[in-house]
Amino acid sequence: MSGTVIMIEIALVAVIAGAVFGVIIALGRMSKNKIANAICWFYVWFFRGTPLLLQLFMIYFMIPIMYHDMTGGTLTIDPLFCAFVAFSLNSTAYMSEIIRAAIESIDHGQMEAAKALGMNHAQAMTKIIIPQTFKRLVAPLGNELIMLLKDTSLVSTIALYDVLRASKTMASSTGNWVYYLYAAAIYLFLTTVLQIIFDKLEERFGAYEKR
Repeated sequence: MSGTVIMIEIALVAVIAGAVFGVIIALGRMSKNKIANAICWFYVWFFRGTPLLLQLFMIYFMIPIMYHDMTGGTLTIDPLFCAFVAFSLNSTAYMSEIIRAAIESIDHGQMEAAKALGMNHAQAMTKIIIPQTFKRLVAPLGNELIMLLKDTSLVSTIALYDVLRASKTMASSTGNWVYYLYAAAIYLFLTTVLQIIFDKLEERFGAYEKR
């Protein structure tokens, strides 16, 4: 159960951070400022183009080695903190593209209409455009959270006792394979609950778009 709590904590922190910072990266990708656009493009390119496991290793193993090479000292990174950072950075890259696609799916004429009413770009985005993306974000956000929940199994490689590592340890020490079924049941239960919740949210946000 403690492994389940760790799994849920990592997934929730990552999806919340991804949603918040994903908006910033998405707006940067849509910006006409070439420097901001290039920085945000590079961020998305790197974190979507490299495996999440590698990103975990870079933070947990590579940074302490670099610190030692530069200072001669020892740097120890808490595994849970490493998981929070790596999953949040990865989620931000994916969420930014989801958010950008949702924003760009809104008819451009609405931005022009908002500006015709005297709104500036920021006001039009926060009051007109972004609120309309909520329904279109629900399903991808649910998928991202489910993927993050399953990907938390990777933290077993940096000595965190998540569900998978705990199950493997108990199975190895007892010789009983049933612990793997316990782990599968926990994953299936949580992902099913999330699927139901996000289906209900999608139905609610899309109530006025039904034909």
